[in-house]
Amino acid sequence: MDIKYINPFIESFTTVMPQLGFNSIKKGNLSVKGKELISSGVIIVVGIVGAIKGNIVYVLDKEHAKKIASTMMMGMPVEELDEMAKSALSELTNMLTANAATCFSTSGIPIDISTPTLLHGSNVTVEMSSNKVLCVQLLANDIPVEINIAFEN
Repeated sequence: MDIKYINPFIESFTTVMPQLGFNSIKKGNLSVKGKELISSGVIIVVGIVGAIKGNIVYVLDKEHAKKIASTMMMGMPVEELDEMAKSALSELTNMLTANAATCFSTSGIPIDISTPTLLHGSNVTVEMSSNKVLCVQLLANDIPVEINIAFEN
């Protein structure tokens, strides 16, 4: 996968997260996964269509998801992943992916994104649109967020 398809997501994360109250942004691990992702916690799927097609899947463990939702809601305690917390997390992925779409557009690659679909539980399986999935781990205030990127060939 060409790096020009990855950088917009990293740039988006480093732009959006500080606006939401996360002052420490770091790059974590980079890995390659297969077509089938099996994760536990909160999984949010966003589809990509246009000049490139594919899926973006954001993965957080449940406790970190609650911390992110709390920060987004101005520090309001989040004890459970209720509807408000889930809505905040879905909106976060919408902002991150839309910002990445803007980055793609400015480099001449027009794309559109779908509405985020939030899943949660243990051992949730998501089948990606490509056999090769690039996983970028980014940290916001030391909270790991996994961004799985799959574009069709």
